[in-house]
Amino acid sequence: MLHRHLRVLGAFDMRHPFLTLGEVAARAGLPPSTAHRLLAELVGEGLVERSEDRTYRLGVRLYELASRTPGALGLREIARPFLHHLHARVRQHAQLGVLAGHDVLFVERLSARDAVANWTVVGGRIPLYASSSGLVLLAHAAPELADAVIAAGFRPFTEHSIRSGAELRRVLRAVRQEGFAVTSGHLHPASRGIAVPVYGPQRSVYAAIGVIVANDAASPLPYVDELQHAAQGIARALEAAYGPARM
Repeated sequence: MLHRHLRVLGAFDMRHPFLTLGEVAARAGLPPSTAHRLLAELVGEGLVERSEDRTYRLGVRLYELASRTPGALGLREIARPFLHHLHARVRQHAQLGVLAGHDVLFVERLSARDAVANWTVVGGRIPLYASSSGLVLLAHAAPELADAVIAAGFRPFTEHSIRSGAELRRVLRAVRQEGFAVTSGHLHPASRGIAVPVYGPQRSVYAAIGVIVANDAASPLPYVDELQHAAQGIARALEAAYGPARM
């Protein structure tokens, strides 16, 4: 039963925060009668809320439950001082992402009011192949994940987006060798993403920290230096907070 409840919850995303019963059923791939029953159960537990206009939205109890985990939200709190420092230096966008299936899930983002265009929203997802943070996470994940991403196909966002498995594998090799990823115009022609890994115990990659800046001819290396400094600080803070046995 739980997997069907999760399918209902998964029907909501940043672009579809309010859904009717029919929309939930269609997006979850469930009969309307089943979706209605599951929604009623979720509403009863406070995990979904029903509005007067008969649309549904995710309930605040989800945030309450998520805030108790040392996972993404714990990472967000620990990383925030380093992200603030990074943002003050870059004065564009600074963000933190974690692996979530075939996507990068962004758990924090800081932005200047006049910053360049950015697809990222807190709690939002972007395909791994489409963003610098996603490429960092994919480059350090098990090889089977890259195989699965390639098998699922590519949706180009701009003319510069990665479009083939061969291109993706070539980029991932470069990310592993160089220690950072750069995506110039992959999501928006005017924007460039730069990201580095945040390491946990035994040099496992715990998250990706990145910036979104203007897509110009400037070298990415000064940004890489700032990112690596922030990533090292986060790694030390994670180690101090959780220790190797709990991360």
